[in-house]
Amino acid sequence: MKRNLLLIANIVLAVAVAALYVFYFTGICNKKPVGSVASEIALHTPSGAIVYIQVDSLVNALDLFHDLRSEWEAKAKVIDDDLTKKGRTFERDYNDFVEKVQKGLITRAQAETQGAQLEARQRDLQQYSQKKQMELAEEEQVVLNNVIYEIKKYLTAYNAEHNFSLILATNGTPGIILEGDTGLDITKDIVLGLNALYATQHNKKK
Repeated sequence: MKRNLLLIANIVLAVAVAALYVFYFTGICNKKPVGSVASEIALHTPSGAIVYIQVDSLVNALDLFHDLRSEWEAKAKVIDDDLTKKGRTFERDYNDFVEKVQKGLITRAQAETQGAQLEARQRDLQQYSQKKQMELAEEEQVVLNNVIYEIKKYLTAYNAEHNFSLILATNGTPGIILEGDTGLDITKDIVLGLNALYATQHNKKK
């Protein structure tokens, strides 16, 4: 159950790229987005322009993502430690059972009973492990959903202010955008705005 930290990041990036593949906005809202931070890029990018976001850089720079991931990792470690402890206990009891059978320290009837009990414990342990892994996978998906939700919500408000025609997403590898003017890269703007908004909301909850 040990998972590399990059596993979560890769999943988030993959789904985030799919979710942010193309955002086409029409109409302009009258209010400015909360937590918007206008950089030189945003100020000098004309209305109606096609801009892009580097999703890998965006997600990895979000305080929200790091906090949610840390919480998930803490839960994963508790479950991992618990499963490891239960697995070692079962292994010890199984080896003890095998030794007793080999040395003739228990009767055939006792061996059959204890063997059946060990098989039942093994099944229970496997089911428990699968259940916990499913729970972790579900919580991981919730982390992913929350990050994408906040990004999409912020982008809607952000574009209401800047009125871009198209916001594209790239994960830093050849794909959606092969080559682009860095002046159209609004990643920094989005990171600053989202982190500022998250900090404000986070402080209010304390």
